[in-house]
Amino acid sequence: MGLLQRDRPTGDEGDEVQQVMDTQKEALRRIISTLSNKNEELQNFLETVDSTLTGLQEESCKVMSELEAELQLLSSALDDKGAELRGIIKEETQRKEAELQTQLLEGKFALLSCEELLEFANQTLTITNEEEFLKAAKQIKERVTMAPAFRLTTRPVVSENMSQFTVDFSTEKAGLQRLHFLPVPRAPEVDVSRCIVRDNTIMVAWRPAGEDDSDGDISVSGPIERYDLEYRKTNQEGSLRAPGEACWEKICDIRETQVSVSDLKFDSCFVVVRVRARNKTAAGDFSEPVALETRAYNFGFDAATAHAELKVQGDTVTWEPQGVKGHDPRLRGKENKSSRSATPSPNKTAGSRAGRDRFTGESYTVLGDQEITGGTYYWELRPLVDWKSISVGVAYRASLGRFDQLGKSAGSWCLHASQWLQSSLAAKHNNRAKALDWPLPQRIGIYCDYDNGDLSFIDVDRLRLLHSFKTKFSQPLVPAFTVWCGGITIMTGLQVPSFMGNFLSTNRSLSNLSQ
Repeated sequence: MGLLQRDRPTGDEGDEVQQVMDTQKEALRRIISTLSNKNEELQNFLETVDSTLTGLQEESCKVMSELEAELQLLSSALDDKGAELRGIIKEETQRKEAELQTQLLEGKFALLSCEELLEFANQTLTITNEEEFLKAAKQIKERVTMAPAFRLTTRPVVSENMSQFTVDFSTEKAGLQRLHFLPVPRAPEVDVSRCIVRDNTIMVAWRPAGEDDSDGDISVSGPIERYDLEYRKTNQEGSLRAPGEACWEKICDIRETQVSVSDLKFDSCFVVVRVRARNKTAAGDFSEPVALETRAYNFGFDAATAHAELKVQGDTVTWEPQGVKGHDPRLRGKENKSSRSATPSPNKTAGSRAGRDRFTGESYTVLGDQEITGGTYYWELRPLVDWKSISVGVAYRASLGRFDQLGKSAGSWCLHASQWLQSSLAAKHNNRAKALDWPLPQRIGIYCDYDNGDLSFIDVDRLRLLHSFKTKFSQPLVPAFTVWCGGITIMTGLQVPSFMGNFLSTNRSLSNLSQ
């Protein structure tokens, strides 16, 4: 019993043992977790290596097949060229042989004729009768004159020389010995001096690598077949991509050393571009990224200022009246059956609850959320289908009350368009309106030069200056919009278009409304 009591741990000893056990278990759990993570990591590693090995074998078979195909083409080209050269030599040999054979036949015939004539002359010398001798001598003389032997040249018409067909392929052999795998093209260089940023279009130009090399050796990077351009928007000049910034967008298979990227929205300070060259199968490294400045005016609707019956969704504002008449489709269907329209007049639409900064009453207005404080600005507006009345312009934010309408105060300037009852277009400021004799535009450009006090409205589709205000702005401005029935969409992130230069220089004589 005494021994059993000594072997049994006391309460304190039991707690210590339990703590040691718990500590060891926790350490073991950490080891298990570490081993489990390492096991998963090793499995992923093995899968990657196995996939890489498979890809390597496939790629090796591919390039080996391409090599054999190229060698076969090269061998076929050599065979074709050899057959061509052999044919030339054979043709020349046959020509010379034919001429020599002809000359040989003619020589044999002349020799035979000469031998016959010689024998006849020898026989004539033995004739004793004077009359027969003279007759034979005359015949010999006539035959000698006409004998082929005396009309035949005794030199071969052609020679055996064939030196013009001597070949020396040492240069070509050296070229064959230099055969190697197609080199990867070197990175081009973006030519900043030729890059143009205008009208929300970027024209990027570059120089191929080695273009200025004096030796002109294309083997440095191989013949370039096409280029790939990548670009992305950023707010920093560096090439590193900040979290949340756009990824690279690609334009592939460019055949020239320049390309234009059009219809861009300039909603960042810069667009970074880079380009790389491609030969038959390989793509080289990208050029050093170049940041092109793309500053433009970007703003959105300040929903906190919108009238309660205006719904703001991104770049669009729509008029959604509260109450039965604005939403009941049965009433809308009766518009063509009744002489009275189901759409309430803007002067008779009741106001609704509004926030502290929200327009109310008959001022169906919403402001932009970015101020205009200096420089030049440009944006565009498009009316949506079935619109009835819209206004667009600028205003001093502080000068507009909740019930104020655009163009009816000294602190707001606008272009007002309406097709309610009849079509009308007018420029408004300080409760004064100037009617404009022009069709209702479907795309309105707004140009503001804060420093020079210019505010212009353009029919963009017809490239017509609708109206210009000339004033002196004394407070920060904000874009301002009024929508009654229908809706509008704005386009921001636009540069001041190049056609504005013509309007500003040739249309200053149009009448203005100013303070």
